[in-house]
Amino acid sequence: MIKEATATVFVFRDSGDGEWLLGLMFHPRFGGWLTPGGHVERDESPAEAAIRETAEELGCDIRLLAGPSAPLPAGYPHQHVPAARWIVEMPASPDNHTAELHVHLDHVFVGLHLADARDPETRVWWARERDVAEAPDLPEDVRMPAKELFAEIGRLARSSAGYPAAQ
Repeated sequence: MIKEATATVFVFRDSGDGEWLLGLMFHPRFGGWLTPGGHVERDESPAEAAIRETAEELGCDIRLLAGPSAPLPAGYPHQHVPAARWIVEMPASPDNHTAELHVHLDHVFVGLHLADARDPETRVWWARERDVAEAPDLPEDVRMPAKELFAEIGRLARSSAGYPAAQ
């Protein structure tokens, strides 16, 4: 079975009234709202793909929050790459990368909105927690992690140094 690296981002922004909003994009091929994401290109890491895909699909710059990982030893001579919060295998139908059934090895990140940077390539919805819980056209693999992340995002945003939008 062919396996391809992908990156997905649960992007949160402060609503200004004490609530967090989750950035979703309408995916015409699947006919529903999804988190931004896509294939990791040959010249990028999953974290770089997450940042690029978010800029393209939501039109914003983000800061990735640090996923769970052990710290590197002091003085380690190589650059640290942001860890995904989760890595999952998802069956994938033929797409513009692979013409047969395959598997996406999806690196799932959490990010914070920094600024709107350009017009997005898709329709964008900044959804409140209650919207995500009630939306009929939201797949469970978006709804379930979103529910968990809405409960934690305030703490995650305060406690994580994160990574800048551009490295």
